[in-house]
Amino acid sequence: MTRFATTRTLLGLLLAGTIITTAHAEMLDVEKDELKFGFIKLTDMAPLAIAYEKGYFEDEGLYVTLEAQANWKVLLDGVITGELDGAHMLAGQPLAATIGYGTEAHIITPFSMDLNGNGITVSNEVWEMMKPHLETDADGKPVHPVKADALKPVIEQFRAEGKRFNMGMVFPVSTHNYELRYWLAAGGIHPGYYSPSDISGQIKADAFLSVTPPPQMPATLEAGTIHGYCVGEPWNQQAVFKGIGVPVVTDYEIWKNNPEKVFGITAEFAEENPNTTLAIVKALIRAAKWLDENDNANRMEAVEILSRSEYVGADEEVIANSMTGTFEYEKGDKRDVPDFNVFYRYYATYPYYSDAVWYLTQMRRWGQIAESHPDSWYDEVAKSVYRPEIYEQAARMLIEEGLVDEADFPFGTDGYREVQTEFIDNVPYDGRKPNEYLGNFPIGLKGEERVEGSEVVGG
Repeated sequence: MTRFATTRTLLGLLLAGTIITTAHAEMLDVEKDELKFGFIKLTDMAPLAIAYEKGYFEDEGLYVTLEAQANWKVLLDGVITGELDGAHMLAGQPLAATIGYGTEAHIITPFSMDLNGNGITVSNEVWEMMKPHLETDADGKPVHPVKADALKPVIEQFRAEGKRFNMGMVFPVSTHNYELRYWLAAGGIHPGYYSPSDISGQIKADAFLSVTPPPQMPATLEAGTIHGYCVGEPWNQQAVFKGIGVPVVTDYEIWKNNPEKVFGITAEFAEENPNTTLAIVKALIRAAKWLDENDNANRMEAVEILSRSEYVGADEEVIANSMTGTFEYEKGDKRDVPDFNVFYRYYATYPYYSDAVWYLTQMRRWGQIAESHPDSWYDEVAKSVYRPEIYEQAARMLIEEGLVDEADFPFGTDGYREVQTEFIDNVPYDGRKPNEYLGNFPIGLKGEERVEGSEVVGG
């Protein structure tokens, strides 16, 4: 782990020695001004699109090309090889790469892109099977949040008929994978373990999760290959729009105001291009502010931009369903969810260490981190990947330029949020105590437990 500390020290020295910090809006002397950033066609890539379309990148002396990528692996590989200078990433990708799970590379994030934004959708057939097990209100509508308890008897019926219950998620280290697993396990459904010798994630599983690229989710559901999925927008609302499925729960209901995507770059890029890195973060902070300011007044303009083929390429009506403060569950059951997509409020863009630690706990819980580690290990990995010092430097420059307010940022924090309690299973989360947190779950690895073959051993 010494390479983490070495890199942080080197980056700190570079930042201290080369950053221009005048009290007026003087452009940074960027080391690299032509940049290519990757993204996946999801609405939460919005800060990149807005920073480009509103000229915020150019204001910083950056000439950016945005390029859609085929899938998350291709995107990560592009950043590692330098084909891409940075990208819209799954929050788990920089962490997994840095600890060597999958492709190994030291990836950092100086900017968290958003909160919330995902949902879990099931097929119409499964929804009809769930209905008898749902609590309803006086109007006969399901009471939200819908818990996985209502899905458990459906899965048991599938098993009795000799059928697997298959669900899609977008990538093994995606938020979607961990949110889907969290929701299932909270309802007593085992989502399966990973092990060093079996990376399917299906050891001891009741529901069988596998990777499906986001834009392919609705078609895969319609074909019957999967019976449900967890994905970001607009692909839950697309299922409603096409009449092929029903979103049953949002990640806002699983974990209120959970962190979602991040902007990822290599540690090497940040070391070699400290001013460029700052300039990128400045532009992204401004874009995030624009997306949320004046009570989301700019969201319909954002919807029009995102609907273009070069960005998300879905119908404006579908994107607007969630981007404008509502979410449609069963066809016609549209409800107010004003914080379904958050880009700036609640310190959404701040790269908190505790957010990183939560993802690491879920990797450990499901066996992607095969062995136990002390709490200090989680802290060290989080601090090697999440870089609030860069973010704060960029934010202070914007404050000096009169473009943002100091109250918009949690200056003075130690990087850890206070204990969070608003989870669907009411299990409190303290990022400073990851092992204690893991010990609270009846389903999942904890302590010295590990997976060998098809069994959990140790303890």
